[in-house]
Amino acid sequence: MRTVDPAKHEAKRRAILDAAAGCFAMKGFEKTTTAEICRAAGISTGSLFHYFPNKRAVFVGIFEQDADETAALLAAAEQIEDPGEAILQVITHVSEQLLHPVIAKLVLEVAAQCSRDADLARLIQGNDRALRDGLVGLVTRAVDAGRIDPGFAPKTVASWLVALVDAPLSRVILEPDLDPAAELAVMKELIARFLRPVLSISPPAGGRVPDTGEISPG
Repeated sequence: MRTVDPAKHEAKRRAILDAAAGCFAMKGFEKTTTAEICRAAGISTGSLFHYFPNKRAVFVGIFEQDADETAALLAAAEQIEDPGEAILQVITHVSEQLLHPVIAKLVLEVAAQCSRDADLARLIQGNDRALRDGLVGLVTRAVDAGRIDPGFAPKTVASWLVALVDAPLSRVILEPDLDPAAELAVMKELIARFLRPVLSISPPAGGRVPDTGEISPG
C-alpha cells in the first residue's frame, strides 16, 4: 500500500485552496465549477476529490486554513517582547491580506454565502472572534506595560482594531487604483497614534501653564 507523505499532502492541499480562492473571488461560489478549480490548480478532477469531497468543502477549506494561519500569527505575536509592536505586526499582516483585490473579493463572497449557510457563518464568526480575543490579550499586555492608553477597555480597543482593519475592504473594490502600501502606512500610523498613552501635564509651581498655542492631550 502506498504511503502518503503528510508534508507533501498538506502542500498540495494548500495549493488547491490557493488556486480555488482565485476562482471564487473572480466568479463567486455559485458560478465557479470544479473543472475551473482543477484547471487553475493544474490537477485532474480525480485528484481534486482525493483532497476534497465537493466544491463546498474546498470553499470552506479556504477559511479553515485562514483560522490556522490566524492562530499561528497570534502565537508568534505573543513571543514579541514589546506588546505594542506585536499589535502592529498582527494588524499589518491581516491588513496586507485584506488590501489585496483577490482577498477583498473573496471576503465579500463569503459574507454573501454566510447568509445562506449557518455552518459557514459560525466558522467565519469563530475566525473573527479568535482574532479579536488574541488582540485583547495583546492590548491587555500593552496596557500593563504602559505602552498604550489605559483609558479604554482592552475588549473595546480590540473590537475597534478589527473594525479598522475591515474598513478598507470596500475601498479596494470601488477604487482599483488604490495604493495598498500607502493605505497600510496611513493605517499603521493612525493605530500607533490611537494606542499611544495620553501624557498628563502637571502645572508648574506657580500654578499657571504658559500659553504655547498648542492643545494639550487629556
